[in-house]
Amino acid sequence: MRYLVYRAAFELLSLTGLSALIRAISPSKGVIFTLHRVMPQNPRAFSPNAILQVKPAFLEHMIVKARKLGYDIVDLDEAVRRINTAGKTRKFVVFTFDDAYRDNLVNALPILKKHDCPFTIFVPTAFVDGLGEVWWQALEDVISAQKAIAVDLGEGLEYLDCASLAQKNEVYYRLYWHMRDVSEPDRVAFIKDLAAKYGLDLKAHCKSLVMNWQELQEIAAEPLCTIGAHTVNHYELSKLPPDQMREEIAQSVSVLEAQFGERPRHFSYPIGASRSAAAREFATVKSLGLTSAVTTRPGGLYHDHTDHLEALPRVSLNGNFQAKRFAGTYLTGALFTIIAGGERVSAK
Repeated sequence: MRYLVYRAAFELLSLTGLSALIRAISPSKGVIFTLHRVMPQNPRAFSPNAILQVKPAFLEHMIVKARKLGYDIVDLDEAVRRINTAGKTRKFVVFTFDDAYRDNLVNALPILKKHDCPFTIFVPTAFVDGLGEVWWQALEDVISAQKAIAVDLGEGLEYLDCASLAQKNEVYYRLYWHMRDVSEPDRVAFIKDLAAKYGLDLKAHCKSLVMNWQELQEIAAEPLCTIGAHTVNHYELSKLPPDQMREEIAQSVSVLEAQFGERPRHFSYPIGASRSAAAREFATVKSLGLTSAVTTRPGGLYHDHTDHLEALPRVSLNGNFQAKRFAGTYLTGALFTIIAGGERVSAK
C-alpha cells in the first residue's frame, strides 16, 4: 500500500510539473542518492529486494538529467563544503552505493566514468573478506528455491508454505521483520540455521555478490571514487551494546585505512533508518572524527545540516520506480523532507 501511494504521488508530480516549482523555491541545496545494485536484467517474479536494484540505463538517465536540470554532481567532500556555506550555492547531487556489490564495478563504473560522475562506495569490510552474511538476499534466495520451509520463530517449529508467488512474499516479509526485530546474535543464528537447512553456503553467497579486495582496489583506483566505511559486519548498530557498536565503526575505518593507505572520511549506517541509527550512533561517529555520515532517512540537504553532518539524509533510487519521468521528482530534496515530516534535520 505504501508503494502504491508513493507511485501515485510520483505520477502526479511528474504530470503537473510541481517538482520543478518546489526545486525553484526551496532552500534545499541538493540531495544524496542511495543506490545498491546496478543490473541490466529484469528482476525475477519473486524479488522482494528489487527495490535495491536499478538498471544501468536508469543510472545513466539520472546522471544526465541531474546535469540538464542544473545540478552539479559532486563528491561528499564538496557536498559538505556546500552544506557549510551559508546562503545559496549551486545545487548538487551525490551518488552513493552501499555494500560494495560486484555489479557496481561491472555495470555502474563504465557509466560513471563515461559521464565523469563522482561517486562513493560504502564498504562493510567483512563482506569484502567473504565472511559476512548478505542476509536479506540470502533469505530471498532460500525462499525462492523452496515450496515450503520450516522455521522456529520462538514458539516451536512452524511449516510455512511458499509455493506460490503470494506465499513467497508473505513468508519473506514475515521472516525479514522477525530478523529485524530480534537481537543481532539471534538474527545471525537464524539466517545461518536457515541457510544450512536449505543448502545455501552463506560465505560463497557473499563472495558471489560482493567485490573482493582486489576488485575493490580496482574501483578505488578510479579518481572519481571515494571509499567510505559501512561497519565491519553490517550489523544494525542500534541493537549493539555501546562498546561493540563503536568497534564496528572504528574497526571498519581502520581496516579500510590499512587497505588503501588513507583514512575514510565518510560513513554510512547499515540499514540507516531511524530505528537502526539514532543519537547514540550519531554521537559515536562524530567522536571518531569522521567528516560526515549518511542515513537512509529521506530528505534534502540544507545549511541547517552544518551542525549535524553525522546525520545526513539520502534519497533512495528505488528499483520499483525507474520511470524516466520520475527523475525530476527524485532530485527534489524538499519533497522528501516533507515526506519525512517536514523537519530539515533529523538527528534524534
